[in-house]
Amino acid sequence: MKILVLGSGAGGGFPQWNCNCRLCAGQRQGAVSAHARTQSSIAVSADGESWVLLNASPDIGQQIRSHAQLHPRGGLRDTPIKAVVLMDAQIDHVTGLLGLREGPCIDVYATPCVFEDLTTGLPLLNVLQHYCGTRWHMLPVAGEQTRAEFRIEGVSSLRFTALAIPGMAPPYSPHRREQLVGDNIALLIEDPNDGTRLFYSPGLAEVGQQELCWMSEADCLLVDGTFWEEDEMRLAGLSGKTATEMGHLPQTASAARAGMVDAMQASSARRKVLIHINNSNPILDEDSAQRRLLDAHGIEVAYDGMEITL
Repeated sequence: MKILVLGSGAGGGFPQWNCNCRLCAGQRQGAVSAHARTQSSIAVSADGESWVLLNASPDIGQQIRSHAQLHPRGGLRDTPIKAVVLMDAQIDHVTGLLGLREGPCIDVYATPCVFEDLTTGLPLLNVLQHYCGTRWHMLPVAGEQTRAEFRIEGVSSLRFTALAIPGMAPPYSPHRREQLVGDNIALLIEDPNDGTRLFYSPGLAEVGQQELCWMSEADCLLVDGTFWEEDEMRLAGLSGKTATEMGHLPQTASAARAGMVDAMQASSARRKVLIHINNSNPILDEDSAQRRLLDAHGIEVAYDGMEITL
């Protein structure tokens, strides 16, 4: 299995266009050792020829141009991208669909509640019907006792399973105040030819028994690295909201619960990678104590252009 990290930043990317925090300002000025990042999205393939996008960020045009594997290959108009799987309906994960409007009809794989959000509160799919059009494929979501696998036409050699995870619907969602099953999902992706497995979850509010079980089955974890600590945004003077209130599990533990580093340490995966890094997170600074701690635990930080082969 081949994985391209198209974008590794959280909403707004890094440095965020209007942010003058220590990290954003330091990156612009060259005072902080940190790479710029576009907004989170990855692509997966079994053969390096046909690709599936997992989320379509607002930076999708730049991301495709930066990766030769996703360039057109034959004919006047062409794309090796066969489908887009949406993990949720958040703006930074879906608005890139509009950037694909010049191409063929887009095969969109999403849960019913994400489809509802994208035809009501943020009607991107309605708009796209006036351009390339879309085909909606309803994602089956695994329950506690069942595993609902699905395949994607054109990339049939990969097997996907969606797991409903805790999280929040977007602010524009008709059901913002009442979480529905499928508002947020994680994916377990398997290549049956060699048995390799990827667990992908760029937004993860907590790691329960089911998530731990799936993470333990994976060869590679690519999971939520948004915040380092619970009060990070408040301490940086950027927001009064906590990581929990924003739907993310921070890397460090608190008195109330374990952190993402603890959860990753419990997995036997060969590769452990954090993605969806917020501009406030000190792990962006490659010389920071936080990065040294991750290094000591064998945990990597995703960057734009990172390629992983399982």
